[in-house]
Amino acid sequence: MSIPYKTDSLHLINMVIEQLKELKGGAVDETCPIGIISMDNWEWPQGVGLFSLYSFYKTTGRRDILDYIRTWFDQQMAKGLPDKNINTMCPMLTLTYLYEEVGDERYLNLCKEWAHYAMNELPRTTEHGFQHVVSGHSNPGEIWDDTLYMTVLFVTRMGILLQDDTYIQESIRQFLVHLKYLTDPVSGLFFHGWTFEGHHHFANALWGRGNAWYTAGLIDYLDMAVIPEGVRWFLLSSLERQVKSLAELQSESGLWHTLLNDPSSYLETSASAGFAYGILKAVRTGLLDETYKSVALKALAAVKEQITEDGIVQGVSYGTGMGRTLQEYRDIPICPMAYGQSMALLLLVESLNHEIAV
Repeated sequence: MSIPYKTDSLHLINMVIEQLKELKGGAVDETCPIGIISMDNWEWPQGVGLFSLYSFYKTTGRRDILDYIRTWFDQQMAKGLPDKNINTMCPMLTLTYLYEEVGDERYLNLCKEWAHYAMNELPRTTEHGFQHVVSGHSNPGEIWDDTLYMTVLFVTRMGILLQDDTYIQESIRQFLVHLKYLTDPVSGLFFHGWTFEGHHHFANALWGRGNAWYTAGLIDYLDMAVIPEGVRWFLLSSLERQVKSLAELQSESGLWHTLLNDPSSYLETSASAGFAYGILKAVRTGLLDETYKSVALKALAAVKEQITEDGIVQGVSYGTGMGRTLQEYRDIPICPMAYGQSMALLLLVESLNHEIAV
């Protein structure tokens, strides 16, 4: 039986999905060793894309979406996977769910292989943080806020899939270590990264999309795992403090700047979609106070304004490495990206829970 969501919302979602599938490189000169624009590649943007598609499948039961996800993984496995690192781990999150849906043992074996790497072979920083190793760069001694979404969610899922609490405890440690070193004590927002070798936050950038990985990722993390109540309280208090600052920094348009506290930096859609998704879902599930819903709805309207009639999400910044100056963040080019489509898709799918037709 079909679910009676509003037709215009489903039409917009379908357009965003089609553009996600069809994105190709060429909009900008790719600086990442593995292209991060096209869904033909295996990297972190494609991982975010797959998770957003799976979210839509679980909400609507659309089997064609599940078939696309399965075909994507089968083709990538036949082609051969890239080296394991923090970012290439991201697609594995959706593979854990795909295994549960279809029961293909190849998927489980691959998940076990990559989870073993994360737990036993991935380089660690001081205090056992996951070193932010990416394609082409080992980044010794560095932790970045991206890691929680790209790798820790997958580690969490493996603890559930294998019924092994070691993975859950590791996920807790990673959240706590990252929050310990990345939280700005003044604003409650998060710095992009920290180096244990230089003992600094690089450019002290309160980077939008990096913050959005926490806002969006934490709510899904708490959906996945049962963790000690005291830890849960701590993670949620960090979220509420972040969201309080986000509400103060939201632009009149409803979007946020790519440097959250810098109005001279451009407004950025993918971060804004991630914030709105996390806040809206947190309010719906009772994890944030209802007063924050207006912030999310304002952002939702603004994100929709950034989607063209044929479903391309505009105002999205290209992949962003660790900036040594704030100007580097201001200069990141803007172009359609898989994660731009995906963060908007997550938000649009969540919004369906608030507008079921009656």
